[in-house]
Amino acid sequence: MSRRIAVLVTGAVLLLLFGVVGVLLPVPYVAQVPGPTFNTLGEIDGEPIISLEGTERNDTSGNLNLTTVGVPQNALSLVGAVQGWFDSEVTVVPRESVYPSGQTQEETQQQNRQAFLTSEQSARMAALAELGYPEKVVVQDLVEDSPSEGRLRAGDALESVGGTPTPDTAALTAALAAIPPGSSVPVTYTRLGEPGSTTVTTTAAAEGDGSALGVLVLEAPYAPFTVDIRVDDVGGPSAGLMLTLGILDLVGDTDLTGGAVVAGTGTITGEGAVGAIGGIPLKLVSAREIGADLFLVPADNCAEALRNAQPDLPMARVATLDDALAALDDLREGRTPAPC
Repeated sequence: MSRRIAVLVTGAVLLLLFGVVGVLLPVPYVAQVPGPTFNTLGEIDGEPIISLEGTERNDTSGNLNLTTVGVPQNALSLVGAVQGWFDSEVTVVPRESVYPSGQTQEETQQQNRQAFLTSEQSARMAALAELGYPEKVVVQDLVEDSPSEGRLRAGDALESVGGTPTPDTAALTAALAAIPPGSSVPVTYTRLGEPGSTTVTTTAAAEGDGSALGVLVLEAPYAPFTVDIRVDDVGGPSAGLMLTLGILDLVGDTDLTGGAVVAGTGTITGEGAVGAIGGIPLKLVSAREIGADLFLVPADNCAEALRNAQPDLPMARVATLDDALAALDDLREGRTPAPC
């Protein structure tokens, strides 16, 4: 074999070897892709994303879609990473930015799911506050082996304990501190707008003196109906804004979309402040693919959104829930919403 042929053969073998290694060798990066969108006014598997008890759902004519980012579960190879870096609809990021060091993938998913559940709670609070409902001490859940099992339930507004009014959590804490553990205590509440009463045999407070009812409570706007949100496959807090708008469309007095397809993203606080999120370029792609008429962008994401603008997808800058409602009002009336 001549030297030239030997060099060519060696080069071909090395090229083949590098190709195989590039395909098989995992790298410490993950690919993020445009994820599915969910119409908060619609259903998943025949079940409404937002369900109501104690009031009728409004008829709605458009879409209010929350947007997501997908992370394929298969390991990313060197070749896959390089391909992703050159694909405008894929974002390649360090694995630790998605799955922090010291946490299993399952633990990260659980953490993200908890963040979504917290955003649900904030969405309810922001929507009900926008509708003008007053704040009360509202039961969020019952603890394990709660003495209030079968007597109180999530959504109840506690009005008094042992004859003492409980307009806020400080008053509730003070009332329970004065009650010896094991006491049978009358509790009055409001459930779905109707007054009720029960008797709870208290347990010892976890900290300090006095009693406990075995309930988790929060000062929150109280309405004579309950709102339940079901989106099982979404994690993180970025759905808050769109969930809030979905609730308002379903129980308020305005058809927010006027028949348009609106997509968006953003965290939300109970006071209605809209916060920045990750993955805005990919979420814009998802919105374009469903033919959205408008995308609601958190104010702090506007610069990134403008760098990744999608054809024929108008974007509106929102820093608060009121900004989002104003943008939807502009859209219905044929005006241009405040842009990024």
